[in-house]
Amino acid sequence: MASFSSDFSLVWYLKELNQKEFMKFKDFLIQEILELKLKQISWTEVKKASREGLSNLLLKCYGENQALDMTFKILQKINRKDLTKKATREIADSSTLGLTDSENSKLYREHLKKKLSHNCSKMFNINIQDFILETVIQDDYDTFENLLVSKGDEKKPHMVFLKGMAGIGKTLMLKNVMLAWAKGLVFQNKFSYTFYFCCQDVKQLKTASLAELISREWPISSAPIEEILSQPEKLLFIIDSLEGMEWDLTKQESELCGNCTEKQPVSLLLSSLLRRKMLPESSFLISATPETFEKMEDRIRCTDVKTATAFNERSIEICFHRLFQDRNTAQKAFSLVRENEQLFTLCQAPLLCWMVATCLKKEIEKGKDPVSICRHITSLYTTYIFNSFIPQSAKYPSKKSQDQLQGLCSLAAEGMWTDTFVFSEEALRRNGIMDSDIPTLLDIGMLGKIREFENSYLFLHPSVQEICAAIFYLLKSHGVHPSQDVKSVETVLFMFLKKVKTQWILWGSFIFGLLHKSEQEKLAVFFGYQLSQKIRHKLYQCLETINGNVELQEQIDGMKLFYCLFEMEDDAFLVKAVNCMQQINFVANYYSDFFVAAYCLKRCSTLKKLSFSTQNALNEELEQQYRERLLICWNDICSVFVRSKNIQTLQIKDTNFSEPTFRVLYESLKYPSFPLSKLVANNVHFFGDNHMFFELIQNHNLQYLDLSCSSLSPNGVKLLFDVLNQAECNIEKLMVAHCKLSPDDCKIFGSILMSSKTLKILNLASNNLNQGISSLCEGLCHPNCVLEYLVLANCSLSEQCWDYLSDVLRKNKTLNHLDISCNDLKDKGIKILCKALTLPDCFMKSLCLKHCQITTRGCQDLAEVLRNNQNLKHLHVSNNKLKDAGVKLLCDAIKHPNCHLVDLGLEACEITGASSENLSFAFIQCKTLKRLTLKGNAFEISGMVFPPKF
Repeated sequence: MASFSSDFSLVWYLKELNQKEFMKFKDFLIQEILELKLKQISWTEVKKASREGLSNLLLKCYGENQALDMTFKILQKINRKDLTKKATREIADSSTLGLTDSENSKLYREHLKKKLSHNCSKMFNINIQDFILETVIQDDYDTFENLLVSKGDEKKPHMVFLKGMAGIGKTLMLKNVMLAWAKGLVFQNKFSYTFYFCCQDVKQLKTASLAELISREWPISSAPIEEILSQPEKLLFIIDSLEGMEWDLTKQESELCGNCTEKQPVSLLLSSLLRRKMLPESSFLISATPETFEKMEDRIRCTDVKTATAFNERSIEICFHRLFQDRNTAQKAFSLVRENEQLFTLCQAPLLCWMVATCLKKEIEKGKDPVSICRHITSLYTTYIFNSFIPQSAKYPSKKSQDQLQGLCSLAAEGMWTDTFVFSEEALRRNGIMDSDIPTLLDIGMLGKIREFENSYLFLHPSVQEICAAIFYLLKSHGVHPSQDVKSVETVLFMFLKKVKTQWILWGSFIFGLLHKSEQEKLAVFFGYQLSQKIRHKLYQCLETINGNVELQEQIDGMKLFYCLFEMEDDAFLVKAVNCMQQINFVANYYSDFFVAAYCLKRCSTLKKLSFSTQNALNEELEQQYRERLLICWNDICSVFVRSKNIQTLQIKDTNFSEPTFRVLYESLKYPSFPLSKLVANNVHFFGDNHMFFELIQNHNLQYLDLSCSSLSPNGVKLLFDVLNQAECNIEKLMVAHCKLSPDDCKIFGSILMSSKTLKILNLASNNLNQGISSLCEGLCHPNCVLEYLVLANCSLSEQCWDYLSDVLRKNKTLNHLDISCNDLKDKGIKILCKALTLPDCFMKSLCLKHCQITTRGCQDLAEVLRNNQNLKHLHVSNNKLKDAGVKLLCDAIKHPNCHLVDLGLEACEITGASSENLSFAFIQCKTLKRLTLKGNAFEISGMVFPPKF
């Protein structure tokens, strides 16, 4: 141990001991001298020595370093860890005085190596930790390096999002990245420091500064903050489990914090980091569930998005062979898992791979058929849990084991409702788990202990917590739980189906799964009594609530519902459940999703609306056997179109079809027995050409067609024209936004507008139409055009376009809504359009001009329109630099008796409090104005007085 003190410091530590501890110290000292075979000191000398005398004796005989080493070793033996911790800090502090930047970085790396080498692996019992240590593949360094490989500009700071389902192993991967950096194996010369923040942990702090968060990670009491932050481009922040934090995504940039030493609510602090208000030059590696990523991707500007998969098929197979001694048995067990896509997906998470393999191994050792417990995942989880509590030689659990599991279930339920996954000993006691129970629960692997936090515990895996929380509801009513946060099973179900809490992955489906006959029998055997069937009745009541409630059905995640019903495996309940749904929305990303969706939908016959997304799952390269099974499942899913007689809406989103899968859909929809009136195909890609798709839309019932975000080739646009040009076509609304249309395509759309007698709404947003706008406007000016609603937002329109559109405003007698937002209109363009808009025979009712580079000067022309056009009811000019002077011009016009404006949008227009009075009076005097939006401006709306309208 490094020297840091004089004999006075050694005396100080000895003086901290009481008389009994001091005598113990002397006993251990003699033992230590004998074990180390050091120069002997007589027991008489030691026994008589005072604290000062013993200090002088040790320093004289053994020197400072040897004396200190022995002292601190003995302090640990007599359980004075508080003193050894203090000593360690002082030694480190003294050793870092005058350290250079590189020496500080080296000190920090050494600290991380020690901490991370023992952190995750020591969390659970020895069998689990050995398995994890053996099976985490060591050749991951290239993968780690590739996490932060720039796609474009090498100098751009990284913001990489790592998404993956809860429990897949993201945390393990991120800590291995940290460990690899600490060992100098990755990111060499790229980062001087990497800091890891877990949202579940830091949210407990409520408020903190970035300097404080960094200091918590530092090995000694004081971190060299100034030196660390002096090169922000050399910092990597790893922020884990974003789903664990409550985020306010509506915060404006001006509300974020840029000061690293200023205390803030931790959610605001991390938002400031992630949105690059604070340390914008630093790099970030972030992890979250896919659902959290979807909510945040618009707010966080990522440089890349990665999907976390801890174990691939080869890794899982290796794990099974390591755990099973017999090669053939291992292969059979692995094959059983590989055939079950749900279990196979679970095994991508290292801890769950261990759990599944261990469970199968125990069943095989008992001489049982493992196929039965692979029926559904609920069965595997309950088998694992009950096996954990029942010794190999026993048939039934002890009363103590029953009580321990009941306590765990109560704890799990409380944690699910309070978003708690790390529990204190006090929380365990509150739920009936005594201190004497903890060693047993640690030993059987139901709980793990977090070493860096004294007396903090967590379940083996979040999904194990979910199954225990599900069992709670079959054992007891929520009303008898010690925590008032725990709500009813009906509330669980509705929140689960609506995905209110994204961290609830399996809870609802476990509740359904526990109602299966075989699970009821297992529960009865374990607890020694027949469990109440009230839960089943309550779930029936939930179905009654869903039936007929269109708003509620819109919120329900169809895939969640399918998994619930699949786990339950009750045909009568299933038929009733799916046929109380008039609309279903589901996303199928995995083979198991298709299997489960097919199981439910092939019994459904009452649908009015179906919406689905499959990403690339229908077009992935699969082995022959899996491809054939997938096609069978897809056939069953599409059979719903044959049975249902009332489908009015079909939405296909984010789907990439292969030829066989689209042919199945085509055959199911070719001769529909239902009045399909609305068809949506957003971000849909078809194999080869899309001729068959356009055959499908030749349906005289179709009134709404949305092809947005699906690329339309020139041939596709011609096929669309052929459909719309048919006399029997009744399409009234056509959405082709973001379809990669070209200026040449405008000729065809112009022709459509001339010939179609039904098309009332056309959305062409986010296509490059600039050079083709004249052809489009030619169609709009034609006397046969019946269009009422036109969207040309973000269409790269330039100065030459405004004269053409002005002609449209003069000549077209049906168009009453125009949206040209996100184009370079500018004040010059608005002047051209306003000349037409002020004409007495202009029928425009709604005008949207957001992000059009309009200034105060342009407000003069808009004000003239408001004073002259009595038809204009809605005007949206948000995100333009109107300023207070421009707003005054508009307010003066709004007060004019000819102004009949109902809705005015002025968001983010650089308005200050100086406009409050003008806006208030305008709102009061204009009898028609009912809605005024002002968000994103630098003044308090609450300071304005808006009296009620009568």
